[in-house]
Amino acid sequence: MKKHKNIIFCSVLLSIIVFLSSCRDNKTTDHNVYIDNGKITLGFDKSTGSLTCFKDLVNSYDWFDGNISDGSPWEIEFVNNKNIELIDIKTASGFRYSKPDASTLILKWKKFAGAENKNLEVEAKVTLDNEKALSSWKISVSNIKNRQIKQVIFPRIAGLKDPGEEILAVPAGMGQLLQNPRKVLAAGNASVKKYQWTYPDWFSLQCLALYNPEKCGFYASCNDSLAYLKSFSFTLDTLNSFVYKMHNLPSVDSTVTSYEPPYAAVIGSFKGDWITAAGIYREWGTGQSWTKESRLKNSYTPDWLEKTALWVWNRGKSGNVLVPATELKQRLGLPVSVFWHWWHGCSYDDGFPEYIPPREGKVSFLKAMSAANEKGINAIVYMNQRLWGTTTESWTKENALPYAVKNSDGKINTHVYNIFSNKGTASMCMGTQFWKDKYSSLCDSAINTYSANGVYMDQACAAMSCYDGNHGHPIGTGNYWVDNFGKLTRQIRSKISPRKQMMLAGEGCGESWIPYLDAFLTLDVSKERYAGLGGWETIPFFQAVYHQYAITYGNYSSLLVPPYDELWPKEYAPKKPLEMLSKDFNKQFLMEQARSFVWGMQPTIANYQSFLASERKEEIKFIMDLAKTRNQGLQYLLHGKFLKSPDIASPKEEFGISRLSIYAGKTGNTVTAFRGTFPLIYSGTWQSDNKQIGIAMASISDDPFNVNFNLNSRDYELPSSGKIFIINAEGKRLLASYSGEKIHIDFTLKPRDLCIVEITSE
Repeated sequence: MKKHKNIIFCSVLLSIIVFLSSCRDNKTTDHNVYIDNGKITLGFDKSTGSLTCFKDLVNSYDWFDGNISDGSPWEIEFVNNKNIELIDIKTASGFRYSKPDASTLILKWKKFAGAENKNLEVEAKVTLDNEKALSSWKISVSNIKNRQIKQVIFPRIAGLKDPGEEILAVPAGMGQLLQNPRKVLAAGNASVKKYQWTYPDWFSLQCLALYNPEKCGFYASCNDSLAYLKSFSFTLDTLNSFVYKMHNLPSVDSTVTSYEPPYAAVIGSFKGDWITAAGIYREWGTGQSWTKESRLKNSYTPDWLEKTALWVWNRGKSGNVLVPATELKQRLGLPVSVFWHWWHGCSYDDGFPEYIPPREGKVSFLKAMSAANEKGINAIVYMNQRLWGTTTESWTKENALPYAVKNSDGKINTHVYNIFSNKGTASMCMGTQFWKDKYSSLCDSAINTYSANGVYMDQACAAMSCYDGNHGHPIGTGNYWVDNFGKLTRQIRSKISPRKQMMLAGEGCGESWIPYLDAFLTLDVSKERYAGLGGWETIPFFQAVYHQYAITYGNYSSLLVPPYDELWPKEYAPKKPLEMLSKDFNKQFLMEQARSFVWGMQPTIANYQSFLASERKEEIKFIMDLAKTRNQGLQYLLHGKFLKSPDIASPKEEFGISRLSIYAGKTGNTVTAFRGTFPLIYSGTWQSDNKQIGIAMASISDDPFNVNFNLNSRDYELPSSGKIFIINAEGKRLLASYSGEKIHIDFTLKPRDLCIVEITSE
C-alpha cells in the first residue's frame, strides 16, 4: 500500500512539473521571463517583451495554445495629419526588462522607427497579487513631443483560446450574457469581428468575464475610481483566438509630452461563472467612494422611495396617470409611486427643455398633485438631463448653441429621436455652468412650484466627450462628465428643502452615479420587449455587485399597446390608443415581473389602467402578490447582498414574445410577434445585514412545481442549525427546521406563485 501511494505521489509530482514546464518556450526556457505567485504565471519574451504565457496554476489551464501571431501587450494610435499611425513592440528596436521580485516585471521599449518616434519610450509594469489569481497592469508613454495620442491599448491579451462551451458575461446595462461568443461573431457580416463597450456609459461596471464554468475563466477589470472614459473589447482573429483590449483615451492636449492612465488594469483567472467574477469585482468596487457615499446606504434616499411597493409608469395628463395609480394603491393596500412621462408642455423627444408649464395647465396639475399626495401617491416627472431641441424657440432665444456638446469636427452633437416630427435635439455639455444652471432651475420649478416629488433624469448614466475648448473642461475625453453631473445634482438639491423628501432617478445604472442618484431605471428585464429575441441574455450583473448600495426599478412590462403623445403629428396617431395586447403575450408580462422580483428590483407596471383588474385578472393578481411578498422581505430584496442561488432545475416553455416601441409606431401594427423558450421558475438569493438568507422564487407556470434542493449552511455563512420559513402574499409560515449544517428545502409552488424562502438561526 505504501509503495502504491509513493507511485501516485511521484506521478502527480511529475504531472505538475510537466504542466509548469509547458509554459516555457518549446526550445529553451531562456527565451522567456516569468512572474509567478503560485496562482497564475505570466511569461514575456526576453528579447521583445511579447506576452507568451498566461497560465492558471490552480485550475491547470493554459490560456494560450502556442499559436499567438502577435503577442504585443500594447498598441498606441497617434493622430497623424488626420490619419492614424499605429505603433507596437514590433516598431521598437530597443527593449529591456527588470524583475524587482518574483511577482513584478518592468518592461521598457524605445528606439522606435520613424523620425517622430525616435525618442518615444514606453514602460509597462505588471505586478501579481500576493494572494489572488490577479495581476495589475500599468503603462506610461513618454517623450511624445506634442503629438496627439488617439488611444493607448493596454493591456492587449492576444491568443485567448476557446475553452469550449464558452460564455461571455459583461455589465452592459445591468448585465448581459452570451453563449458561444466566437461563433456568434464569426457568423456576422462585419469585416472586423469585434465586441466593444464604453465606460462609464452602457458599461455600468469595469469588469467582464469569459469562461467555461467547468474549466476556467478569464477575468478582466480596471481599478479606476475616478470614472475616466475608456472602452473594453474582444476581437476575433483569424486563428479563432480572442484578443482582449482595454482602450485608454487621453484628452486632446498638444502641450502634453507624456501619458500615463491614472489607474491600473486587472487581468486574472478564476473557476466559476459570472457570479464568481462579480464577487471578485465586488470586493474592490464596494471599497470605493461611490459605495461609501451611497445615498441608500447613508439613508439619504426619501423614506417614501424605500417604502414604494409598486411603480406605475404612465404617460399624459394627470387623469391618465395619477388617477389609475391612486386606484391601484387602494386595491393593493401598499405604497404606490408614479413614474410620469408626458406631463410637460412640450412635445416628447423634440421640444425639450420647454417642460414648463405642464400641458394640462398649472391649476389642474397642482390640484391633481395635491390630491395624489394626500392619498400617499408620490410622483417623479420626466426631464431629460442633456437634450435641447434645436428647433425650439428657447434654443435661439437663450443662445444655447455655444454650450452644446461639440464633436471632434467642431459640430454640435445632434440626434433625431422623434420618428414622427423628425426634429433634431442637441446634447448639452454637462461641463458648462450654463447647462447646470438651466437644468437645476427646471428642477426647482418642477418641485418647488409644481409640487413634483422628484425628477427622472433621462440619459443620466452615460458620459459624453466634448471637444469645445471654451467649456472649461479637458478637450475630448476625461472624467469631467461624471464629476459635473455630481455638481449638477448638488446644485439641484441646494434649491430644495430636505423636508420635501425629493428624489432624483436616472436612466440605466452605473457605479459612478451611485452617490448622486436615489434610484436607477434598469429596463433590461424587458429586453425582449424592446430588442426582440437574440443571443444576449439579461443577467443582474450590476445588482450582484451593488444591490445594497443602489435602488433599481423599472419595467416595460405592459398589458396594453403603448400610448401616443397628443402633441405629435395627428396623422400617425393610432386609431385605438392603449388597446389591449393579445393574451398570447401574458406570459411575457409575468416573466418580466418575475425577473424584477428575484433580482431585487422595485416592481413596475407600464401603461396601467383600472380596467385591467378585470380584463387581465390573473396578471394583475400576480403583480399585486409580488408587491405584497416583496414588501415583507425588504431586508433581502431592498437591502440584501446578492449570492449565488442553489441549482434549481426549471422547466422551460415556448410562449409568445411581443416587441414594440415604448410608444406607437408610425403605421400599421406596432407589435412584432416572436416565439421564445424561457424558464418557468425564477430565483434569486440574498443575504441580509444580520446574515439571514432569503431566496426569492417566482413561478410563471400554469402547473404546480415541486421545489426540492439541498444547501450546506457553511456555504451561506449560516449557523449549523436553524429554521426555514416561507414568506408570501398571505404572510409568513414555518416550513421546517434544520441541523447538522444540512438544509433541505421541499415544498410546492402553486401555479403563478411567488415566495421568499427564509433561512434563519434558531
